[in-house]
Amino acid sequence: MAAYTDIDNPGLHYNHVKWSGNSSSQSITGVGFQPDLVWTFVRDGTDAKLMNDAVRGAARTIRSNATTTDYTGEMQSFDSDGFTASGHTGTEFNYSGNTYISFCFKANGAGSSNSDGDDAHTVSANQTAGFSIVAGQSTVTSGNTAIGHGLGQTPDLIMAKNRDQGYNWDVWWRETGYSDTLKLNDSTGTGRTGFGSGAYNSTVFSALYDYSAYNGQDYVYYIFTSIKGYCKVGKYEGNGEDDGTFVNCGFKPKFLMTKCQDSGEHWNIPHFTLSSELNGVVKTVSPNLSAAERDMDDNPAIDFLSNGFKIRTSDNNLNKNQDEFTFLAIAENPFVTSTGVPATAR
Repeated sequence: MAAYTDIDNPGLHYNHVKWSGNSSSQSITGVGFQPDLVWTFVRDGTDAKLMNDAVRGAARTIRSNATTTDYTGEMQSFDSDGFTASGHTGTEFNYSGNTYISFCFKANGAGSSNSDGDDAHTVSANQTAGFSIVAGQSTVTSGNTAIGHGLGQTPDLIMAKNRDQGYNWDVWWRETGYSDTLKLNDSTGTGRTGFGSGAYNSTVFSALYDYSAYNGQDYVYYIFTSIKGYCKVGKYEGNGEDDGTFVNCGFKPKFLMTKCQDSGEHWNIPHFTLSSELNGVVKTVSPNLSAAERDMDDNPAIDFLSNGFKIRTSDNNLNKNQDEFTFLAIAENPFVTSTGVPATAR
């Protein structure tokens, strides 16, 4: 009989760290591995939400809450147990007096050339964890283009940004299809066509010429696929009540990102105020906002359980009545390990 999961220790592939800025170069440790994508949010100030990855290079920064192009600054390097923040004087990263949370994902380092699609791209893929980073420049002059992703199975979620133009982010979910994408930098619901209608399979995905495969321009994609016991991309329906929906993920979540796809509610990443805290006070950060972390209408707004999560708030951002929500969840512990040991709830 096959094992329930191949990942007994999710902390080797995903972790988040909370830290304080000092306006000087400093090493942030405690991640547990060398990250390849670091997504940083100011917790107590109003500022941009920053993404740095190993494929573009640690020094290249892009904002998830804006249409702006990427730029050099904020981070110096990815290290064996975390990353080194620069001494940049801006408030959005490593500013003295501010606190931060960084969500850290492991791919496969700086990556290598992948020619599976119409163009060669640099792909950094962690097939075990179902996560890859793709970056490159298109040479296609018309129509859709197929791009290799390196995952070995069909993607469930793709976040895309043109690095050279002030275009919106586009987010494709397999649940909603290429013609109903979302914007990561915006709260609007689905309805935008940001991806092509071509092939989506274990080797390639389809990009739309006039957005993310524009001839001669650079772009980046962050790609996830569901992995039993570790990663789940799916959806749930809100009921507008404090006794909200339970979602079975097959593991105890550590990371959760949700978005109402039917209307203009914010993107949300709920997290506990302290890493050691049991289900209790939950703060939320939003990839599309410059705002500091905030409370939902109720606390606890959500419970992270041994096999999924349970909504505990009527707040529209997590539980709008009869609206559908897409989500990405990543495990703290699998529901059952490869040796048959069950996980425990918080």
